[in-house]
Amino acid sequence: MLAVVADVGGTNIRLAVLDTFNGEMSKLREYPCAQFITLDAALAQYFATLTGTVTHLCIGIASAMENDFVKMLNLNWQFSKVALKEKLALEALYVINDYTAISLAVPFIEEADKIKIGTGEEVPNSVKAIFGAGTGLGVSHLIKCEEKWVSLDGEGGHTSFAPNTRQQIDVLLLLQDQFGHVSSERLLSGQGLVNIYHSLCRLAGKQPNYFEAAEISKSAISGDCELAVQTLNFFCQAMGSFAGNLALSLDCKGGIYIAGGIVPRFIEFFKNSEFREYFETKGRFKEYLSNIPTYLITHKNPGLLGASVYLRQELV
Repeated sequence: MLAVVADVGGTNIRLAVLDTFNGEMSKLREYPCAQFITLDAALAQYFATLTGTVTHLCIGIASAMENDFVKMLNLNWQFSKVALKEKLALEALYVINDYTAISLAVPFIEEADKIKIGTGEEVPNSVKAIFGAGTGLGVSHLIKCEEKWVSLDGEGGHTSFAPNTRQQIDVLLLLQDQFGHVSSERLLSGQGLVNIYHSLCRLAGKQPNYFEAAEISKSAISGDCELAVQTLNFFCQAMGSFAGNLALSLDCKGGIYIAGGIVPRFIEFFKNSEFREYFETKGRFKEYLSNIPTYLITHKNPGLLGASVYLRQELV
């Protein structure tokens, strides 16, 4: 049996061969999604690099899992799970949300692959929340059920953005004119950084100099642009408030874990930001939240690790 795990985001697809006995992964490859018209084309190219026939495949993908048909929101890929299994001649195919995969990785991430932000201590086997900003905003919760970890799927990134400052209210009003409904993802994502920055430019009566998230974060870190600095501060504040909401929703005394490709670009800025202050600023529940730890995941491939956990649990 040759088993493969895949982590499909809005920008990149990562794949690896899984040893189902010891959980080790090998033959790791990463491809830009834009290189392929369809998911099966990317999978076929990777399979062609392997010696042997792939029989089991687990895919963590940035999409809701409602039925057989899977359609990505931030990428023009869509497919039928039944048809994909037949086309690739698989014995078993598992398709899970990308944050289901990332959440399942959390209990197995070593201390060296995460950074603690602020105070609080984890209560063993308690509920955990995992979220992260990347192409979109992924969210999941994790609970311990007997001897297995179970991920609770959801689309929390599309809940309504809740402002906590006058500046955030002003930005929300501008984005409502543009989008109508303003989800948290409209701000806590790569495009979200652009949305915040352009809104702050409009409020300041200035023309924007940047149109990519990487440009904005780079300028903020260097201090070259005050509006870029304000943008990154806004982003960290909003992320803290969002994390606090997640912690309260399911009594997440197991900790809040931040994944995604955005925050690792400015770790030191984030560590010194107001993230933790806004996380705890929930009125009467400030002391409650001060006891819940928050972590930044620095593991390079948590999606693949989580997909491997899911596949191995299914094979038991």
